[in-house]
Amino acid sequence: MKIALGSDHAGFKLKEELKTYLSSKKIEVLDLGTNSEDSVDYPDYGKKVGHAVVEKSADLGIVVCGTGIGISIAANKVKGVRAALVYDELTGKLAKEHNNANVIALGGRTTSTKDAYKIVDAFLNATFEQRHQKRLDKLEEEEN
Repeated sequence: MKIALGSDHAGFKLKEELKTYLSSKKIEVLDLGTNSEDSVDYPDYGKKVGHAVVEKSADLGIVVCGTGIGISIAANKVKGVRAALVYDELTGKLAKEHNNANVIALGGRTTSTKDAYKIVDAFLNATFEQRHQKRLDKLEEEEN
């Protein structure tokens, strides 16, 4: 499995922690930046991760900004991305089970490292429940 990671400056520290955590679990990481806490624009990194997932350079994506809100909106601008802002284990799990999210967003200023690990594990260990497919089809119709 390969996970694309991206963050702005406010999410940089948590992105780095997640990169180390995922690597320790033998998960390949595609780090798409940013590479410091110098101010940058979150849309650039949300879109990079979204494109990596849609273009199959990565299986899934994780994006991080201060709250996770802006970068999730940015990732969702990429056709084919289903980015979900998640804030606990349950939403991490349900993002995959009910919405087949291919990107999750976390808040670097609102999510502890310990909680982020639990959320990511819940997301990665969940499986999409096919009974929700008709709803995803409706979203795809609108997108097209």
